[in-house]
Amino acid sequence: MKYERFQKFRQESYQMLGKAKDATFELIDSVMTTKNVSCLAEFSLSPLFRRKWSSTYEALQDSRPNRNKLMRRYIEEIQSSEHILLAIDHTAWGRRGAKTLKDRTYEHQASSNNSVTVGQGYSTIAWLPKKSGSWALPLRHERITSHEKPISKAVWQLKQVSKHLLGKILVVLDSEYGNGSWVNQTGEISISKLMRIRSNCCLWSKPTSYSGIGRPKKHDRKFKVNDQSTWWQADEIVEVEDSKLGKLKISKWDALHFRTSADHDLSLIQVLRLDSKGSLKKRRPLWLVWIGEQFLELEDVWSQYARRFGVDHWYRFAKQRLNWTLPSLSTAQQSDRWSDLMPLMTWQLWLAKDLVEEHHLPWQSSQKNLTPGRVAQSLFSLLVEIGTPTKEPQPRGKSPGWKTGQKRRKRTTYPIAKKSFSRTKKTKKQAS
Repeated sequence: MKYERFQKFRQESYQMLGKAKDATFELIDSVMTTKNVSCLAEFSLSPLFRRKWSSTYEALQDSRPNRNKLMRRYIEEIQSSEHILLAIDHTAWGRRGAKTLKDRTYEHQASSNNSVTVGQGYSTIAWLPKKSGSWALPLRHERITSHEKPISKAVWQLKQVSKHLLGKILVVLDSEYGNGSWVNQTGEISISKLMRIRSNCCLWSKPTSYSGIGRPKKHDRKFKVNDQSTWWQADEIVEVEDSKLGKLKISKWDALHFRTSADHDLSLIQVLRLDSKGSLKKRRPLWLVWIGEQFLELEDVWSQYARRFGVDHWYRFAKQRLNWTLPSLSTAQQSDRWSDLMPLMTWQLWLAKDLVEEHHLPWQSSQKNLTPGRVAQSLFSLLVEIGTPTKEPQPRGKSPGWKTGQKRRKRTTYPIAKKSFSRTKKTKKQAS
């Protein structure tokens, strides 16, 4: 009975993979239980993968994971709480040498030499559970095409997810989303947003009453985050003691807005670390912005933002342990299908967290709260015990292969897609 929930999830998600679901699901089991491989075909060496090595590539060619059905199935597993905490971020899958891969763009990647790489960007919206640890459970993990931007993609994902969730929703985001464009595009979504803003950001207060002359003002006093001379008295100040960071001073200013989103009020929050004597440490302050219904106490707000880093942990886990960026797939569609399997694997690991018997190497210490990597390391025996919903493979003989005399054509190469275009320079006649 204790395996019923896990088995039900596996059976229902198996039915949502479309064609080639047997090979695709066995590939998922192989990826979750195999740590180090050098190519996609090596996953076929796992005893959980009962098909030939070529089926690993055919699975990504033929399968059609239903993202919407899978997303709704993930949402069913979200535990009820006072509020649902979501996080949104995006990352890059570098494909510098893949000249025949369509729709490559320039992407930010901190690990590269100049922080820029060529490849595909992926946007992720994830649920952050209350339990401490590095868990982040993606609800949607999708490619940002060349005609989309990270903000527009995140807005679309948030709309798709929020309409299936009940109760209060809080979304935490990094500084890339802390601007008026994001606020304007998400203004109609009934959620609360907590974002970090850059240290050179400027905000404005509400104007005073209309003087009756000219157009009504949209902005009044300017609040420059990195210029203390423009600040005024905070509306609320609290000091809290944190077990890891020590004493913190949290200040809040209400009724501010971004210059390009004057119709959306926000609260500015500053978090400072203090030493044991109460004086300021030489550390940069953390600046946050809260938009929407404020259902949390001020001393609890900053800790909710700190949980946002679970998405960064998941990106590292997906790339290093689930080998998300390992295969050199030939089309963007294959990359999308392979990427759709990453959230499904993560949710299976989450559901198996309390079912597996921990297996750790001799030089590893035991864990009370198992991390995603430790669950994956201990999952093999559980999958053997509960079995698989897939059908037995049916050998169909040898493929006829390439026809004699048929010409091989070179694959088409595609240029790198640029998302922004430089303005044409004015000629002397136009300028005059």
